[in-house]
Amino acid sequence: MGFTDNGINLNLPKSDMVYYPAILSTEKSDQYFKILKETVPWRQDEITVFGKTHPQPRLTALYGNNSKAYSYSGITMQPLEFTQNLLDLKEIVEQIAKTSFSTCLLNFYRDGKDSNGWHSDDEKELGKNPVIASVSLGAERFFHLRNKSDKTLKHKMLLEHGSLLVMKGETQHFWQHQIPKTAKPIGERINLTFRVIQ
Repeated sequence: MGFTDNGINLNLPKSDMVYYPAILSTEKSDQYFKILKETVPWRQDEITVFGKTHPQPRLTALYGNNSKAYSYSGITMQPLEFTQNLLDLKEIVEQIAKTSFSTCLLNFYRDGKDSNGWHSDDEKELGKNPVIASVSLGAERFFHLRNKSDKTLKHKMLLEHGSLLVMKGETQHFWQHQIPKTAKPIGERINLTFRVIQ
């Protein structure tokens, strides 16, 4: 791993990923977590995997500035209008990622049983080489990466409170990621993934 602009380059083959451990102070991170937990209209959609439908193992919300829907795993979400708090966070992230984002998908992990399975952010409305900027607030969770063609190529990292992970370039073509379940007693986590819907 190499350092770049106060970020840590993950240096994985056929990828472009940089991790920034603390883009927000602990105090600011705490404030954003509390506000988002209490004010976002969280929803729990049904998801169908291998022909079986069950409640998605986390809560979600979508915000955007261009009224474009976002679809994944058979779920279609219509964006809410950005709040001032989300716009403030978006501006911080845009300065670091050097990208102007249209949309933010929020995930609320209530405990260690909430998770996000293996996937790539490669939906067609995200374009060919999407920039995905992922902010973590609350309890630290492990983020797993694996190469699509060589499953032995793996990486695991702890996403910290107030951190940012930027994935861009060819990353989504060659890598999958997940937030696995954990049996450890663990607190609540909110994740904001900023993206551009074409």
